[in-house]
Amino acid sequence: MTRRRIIIVDDHPLFRAALRQTLAAGDPAISVEEAGDLAALNAGLEADRDCDMVLLDLNMPGARGFSGLLLLRAQYPDVPVMIISAVDDGAVVRRAFELGAAGYLYKSVGPQEIRRAIETVLAGDVFVPEGTDLAVKDEHSALMQRLSSLTPQQVRVLMMLSDGLMNKQIAYELSISEATVKAHVSAILQKLDVDSRTQAVIAASRIEEGQFEALLSAVRDPG
Repeated sequence: MTRRRIIIVDDHPLFRAALRQTLAAGDPAISVEEAGDLAALNAGLEADRDCDMVLLDLNMPGARGFSGLLLLRAQYPDVPVMIISAVDDGAVVRRAFELGAAGYLYKSVGPQEIRRAIETVLAGDVFVPEGTDLAVKDEHSALMQRLSSLTPQQVRVLMMLSDGLMNKQIAYELSISEATVKAHVSAILQKLDVDSRTQAVIAASRIEEGQFEALLSAVRDPG
């Protein structure tokens, strides 16, 4: 029997345990691991990149809006990522797919729907919540596609630019030279089709805009 490795990434231990139990009960061939944050997920994938799927909560410590998904897809492009979230806003769902998600699952669904979604993605297909039209585009859809072309290090640099860090500070945080930071910034500007750091930061804010408020609302009212 071929084992299939799934990693659940959520900062709520009780939810991770419940989801793990649901998956284990549905398919004995599934091996489930847990990570409480993105750092733990990264450590697990660096130790063994042979992973069949990551189940990722959007609202994670250390991530803003879709930055966690963006970084994960850039760093491990061969690992399918299924978003599992309390947010059922159509714009949020579409944005997740624009940034490379292989599926989107609401936390409110039952065990049968969870297993169906998992099997769909493990089979190589995309799981889209009922009622979601991925053909709908908005003024930021093209930008999302450009953002998804950034490398992992470029994503990190862009997030640090958004935090107001200067090149010297970014170089220190990432243990790279200022010249390397400048090269990353130039590549970011080119990929995002913008002319300045300020415009790049504005572009990065689109990762959070609107949908980040929805994520926070879900935390305040998870039901």
